[in-house]
Order: sequence, then structure tokens, then C-alpha cells
Amino acid sequence: MNDANNKTGVSLVVRGLRKSFDGQEVLKGVDFEVKPGEIFVIMGPSGSGKSVLLKHLIGLEMPDAGEILINGEPVTSPEIAAKFRMALVFQSGALLNSLTVGENVGLYLAEHRLKSPDEIQKIVAEKLADVGLKDVMDKTPDELSGGMKKRAAIARALVIEPQLILYDEPTSELDPLSSVVIGEEILHLNQRTGVTSLLVSHDRDLAFGVADRIAVIAEGKILIIGTPDEVKKFNDPLVQKFLHADFKREPEPKNL
Repeated sequence: MNDANNKTGVSLVVRGLRKSFDGQEVLKGVDFEVKPGEIFVIMGPSGSGKSVLLKHLIGLEMPDAGEILINGEPVTSPEIAAKFRMALVFQSGALLNSLTVGENVGLYLAEHRLKSPDEIQKIVAEKLADVGLKDVMDKTPDELSGGMKKRAAIARALVIEPQLILYDEPTSELDPLSSVVIGEEILHLNQRTGVTSLLVSHDRDLAFGVADRIAVIAEGKILIIGTPDEVKKFNDPLVQKFLHADFKREPEPKNL
């Protein structure tokens, strides 16, 4: 975390968040706080409640109980969008194949007519360069590798100069080398801009590589919040099972 730039980022507080579907409680009183400028990772196995939690953070779901605050303001406030800039990097990248990469990255600015075409072109070029994609503006998304698509999606998020970026499984479907590149981009952006970053992921290597703090969620509850070292040492069966999940090969029988 870059302390010099912390004023850029915002705080995020989740208190007592509960959500049920068809009588089944998915979130069971989730509490955590993300500090301005922090890289905070929510990590857990499939079915733990990560996706439902993310949908609440971006306003796609409303909680049965609890609240979500950005810099002390409830996210349900009508003025929240005008006060704080929040961006989401989708798991799939969600680039439109009918547009060039540059048009995808500048789409928000163009559709809302926030800048002139020349200004948009300049901003898009800057943001693509920030994520190491300065030569792909005129390409189409299907000409990019999976890792490049993820970076283009990050560039698209950056055009609004966000104070909070939410990443949904940013390394899913990527090979190990591409995953490292994405992790490095997230770190560099945090160091350069001071943006608050929240990652929802099951990628243990990514979490321990980039996080200031990690929250481990399982069965709808936060089991621990701590630094990577604190999480690694946390003596809880569910946490340790998730952190050390691996194949176990049975020894081959010896010839008698």
C-alpha cells in the first residue's frame, strides 16, 4: 500500500451483511473494513458466498440485513455515484467484440459525452500504456490473449479515475505467467494511484502476492481477516484445508 497516495482511495465498510435465497442463508453476518489505498482480498472456496457478496458491493443485490458504506456513506444513497468513483473489472473482461480495444476502453466517456473525441483518444492511449498495451488500440478483442483482455478491462476501469476498483476473479482462466502479470499490474496501479482495491478470488498465489490484508470466507462467514502471514498461520481447519488443498497421489503398491 502506498501511504503517500492514500487520499485517492476511499474506505469501504461492510457491517452485519445477511442474505438468504429461498430460505437458505448465503451470507451470515459478514463484517469487514477496507482502508483507503489498501489492497484487500476476499478469498474462499467455491460456494462460500464470494460472488453474492460482490453483487451486494456493486448494488446488484440488496441485503436482508446490514449495510455497506463508502467513506461513511451508504451505497444505497442516491448521491453515492456523484460523490465517489467506483469501477468493476469483470471476471470475463466483458469486452465487446464489435468494437476495437480502444473503443472498448473509451466507451464510458464516449457514451456519456464526457470528453471530446481527441481527449478520449489521448486518455485511452494513456490507460492502455499504463497496463502495458500501448500498441493494441486498433485491434479487436478476439485478437488479444486472455491476459491482454484482462489488462484491457483494467484500462477501461481506469478511464474514470476510480477511487475504488473491484476485481472479480481477475486471474480466472489464465496461465500462471499471465496471472503473475495481472497481479503485478494490480500492485503497480495501487502504488501509482493510491486507489482502493478489493479483489474477490480463489487464487491463493495472487492473494498472498498482492494483498495488504486478506479475508477468508467460508459458508457465508468471515473466518479471519489479517495480513498474508497471519492468514497462513491461522489455526482453523477450514482455512488450512483451503490453503493447502492439493492432489494426494496414493503410493504405488510394491511388487512382491
